[in-house]
Amino acid sequence: MNKIFVSILFAVILVLGINKITDVIYHNPAPQTSAYQVNVTTVASNETQTSSESSQTGNIMALFASTSAADGARVFKKCLSCHSIAKEGKNRIGPKLFGVLGRQAGSITDYKYSKAMAAHGKVWSFEEMNSFLIKPKDWINGTKMQFLGLKNAKDRAAVILYMNENTDNPLPLQ
Repeated sequence: MNKIFVSILFAVILVLGINKITDVIYHNPAPQTSAYQVNVTTVASNETQTSSESSQTGNIMALFASTSAADGARVFKKCLSCHSIAKEGKNRIGPKLFGVLGRQAGSITDYKYSKAMAAHGKVWSFEEMNSFLIKPKDWINGTKMQFLGLKNAKDRAAVILYMNENTDNPLPLQ
């Protein structure tokens, strides 16, 4: 048993010794500069993205003329798996959305909102809803809503018109 143990130990020491000797003989220093140079161009992406989002939110009123609530009903089908829009509708995974425009965010008493949504506290105006629908997790950081958002501004405008029709007190479109 001792001979086997000594043989294995000798083999490990021999391999490590050969490795160190070859490192000394064939020393290869690290290059001073990278072999592959990456040209970095800085683009003011944050400013561009912010200005494009603000231009999208600013044009929501103008987009109402180019779409309809019927188009919004078609797009809203994506929302029906989590939300109801009927007056007597029930809360599902998400809260019911009947009369959401003009209402304070996180204000339905029989629904458990995320802490972020409850703390948001803003009133759902056309502009606020448009900004939220672009990408909900970016607009209200910490919301539990898993929807990725509506990238198309015309689709967002149509959904907002549809939600504005499904209320007892629609907001004026002026």
